[in-house]
Amino acid sequence: MTTTLKHPVPDRTSNRLLSVSVVVCTYADRRWDQLLALVEALRPEQVDQVILVVDHHPALLARARAAFPHLLVLPNAAERGLSGARNTGVAAALHDVVLFVDDDARPRPGFVAQLLEAYDDSTIGVGGRAEPEWESARPAWFPRCFDWVIGCSHEGLPEERAPLRNVIGAAMSFRRSVLATHSFDSSLGRVGRGAAGCEETELCLRISQVRPGTQIVYEPRAVVDHLVPRDRATLRYFARRCWAEGVSKARVARLAGPAAATSAERSYVLRVLPRAFVQALLCLLTAQPARAAAAPTILLGLTLTLLGYGAGRVRR
Repeated sequence: MTTTLKHPVPDRTSNRLLSVSVVVCTYADRRWDQLLALVEALRPEQVDQVILVVDHHPALLARARAAFPHLLVLPNAAERGLSGARNTGVAAALHDVVLFVDDDARPRPGFVAQLLEAYDDSTIGVGGRAEPEWESARPAWFPRCFDWVIGCSHEGLPEERAPLRNVIGAAMSFRRSVLATHSFDSSLGRVGRGAAGCEETELCLRISQVRPGTQIVYEPRAVVDHLVPRDRATLRYFARRCWAEGVSKARVARLAGPAAATSAERSYVLRVLPRAFVQALLCLLTAQPARAAAAPTILLGLTLTLLGYGAGRVRR
């Protein structure tokens, strides 16, 4: 898809205008309807190129090429998995900023413009907010502070634009000049329907370590709605994802160092989770006993994530 920038955003590092390549990675036919909705939502946005990368699925590749002749549709030329697919998209990107959107996310109007507005002379990446779009209702036991489990922005993140250690994968962007020398680590990240993650965390840490004086920014006004299918609104998925996050974070700790890899998590555990736990317990006193079920879920999620981290550190 190629469109004219209706409201060009100035790049404050020069007098040029920022142009945008959007990379969408997909791997399953079951997400076809969500992919159609995403492409439609991108039509009015200020983008110059849309690249759709299909992760080792020849039938889906053929279907996508037939359905989207106006997009650049490519097979994943690297290792199977999200990291390899993203790197394939980056290699084909032509513009100043590379924006990644999950295939089951749908940008709200103005999403791209809000992200671009956050770039200044020290900013090398900007991430947006991902709001859960539950296929069924949010379970009462599912606490908002654990929305990272479903690939969404969690309770405790800044409510206004602010520097952040790492962005969330469902809605993130980087300067292409940065991605030209720093790619996603294919030893990390989701493969198929696996629950692994943290590839964007490791990338942000690596970039920040070698580019002092730069920053990565969270812009909560740039919003995507991220689908949460019914099979992810289960305690079984919650537990599996928490364990996998701990294991993945242990891998990041080996690559970036434990202090850097867990800096944000320490604040989250000491500040965000205790507040959420107390709020859940208070629901017992305010005639909302169903919401109090989030309290044991918080303990379960923290325990499994810590155990997964410990197991990952031992495995090496």
